[in-house]
Amino acid sequence: MKIYSKLTSLFIVVVLLGTLSMRPSEKKILIFFETKGYYHESIPTGVAAIQLMGQQNGFAVDTSRTSEIFTDEKLSIYDAVLFMSTTKDVLNEEEQNAFKRFIQKGKGFVGIHAATDTEYEWPWFNQLVGAYFKSHPKQQDAVLHIKDSKHPATKHLPKTWKRWDEWYNFKDIQPDLKVLITLDESSYTGGENGSNHPISWYHSFDGGRAFYTGLGHTHEAYSDPLFLKHVLGGINYAMGKK
Repeated sequence: MKIYSKLTSLFIVVVLLGTLSMRPSEKKILIFFETKGYYHESIPTGVAAIQLMGQQNGFAVDTSRTSEIFTDEKLSIYDAVLFMSTTKDVLNEEEQNAFKRFIQKGKGFVGIHAATDTEYEWPWFNQLVGAYFKSHPKQQDAVLHIKDSKHPATKHLPKTWKRWDEWYNFKDIQPDLKVLITLDESSYTGGENGSNHPISWYHSFDGGRAFYTGLGHTHEAYSDPLFLKHVLGGINYAMGKK
């Protein structure tokens, strides 16, 4: 009887281990937040919010303020890399090439706010992130229009969304972007991109996936459920989560 009991217990353990091994591996992202220009005080708030988001939504989150992590080996464990308000030239040529190969392997990129204020001398990055920062007026309320309500980053949002943030004007906007949200320039002062002013978009590029949102300048953004769900949808898209 004891032998039978032990064999039964062993069988249960083997079955459980087999079940666990058949579960899909956990997704993992890297938050990168090095700055060589303006430092956004909201960066630590944003990093903490996305770390909590990962815990609540089943993906792992690593962070790095330095670019030494941009090697083929170190990046290989991630499904997506998130640039959290990075500024200016944060990657050297070797690191750029490693990141380029990462995307070409079918991985993902997420850019938040000042990610477009980054790597102005690297045309490939301009294509990946989708546009470069040009200027911004003072922080103020503005009306946003949701152009695609089916994407995971926007399907929860009202068609017209009013919120406070720092609203970027862009240059070198890429022609292949799938625009998710536009800014209504009649609702605030200082807009320079006209009637089709993109503020969030996604696209496939060079074998990988890229999502960007221009929102996220303030501390308060990272306690706003609508904005956090917007970012979560973008992360899920970039990770290739179905």
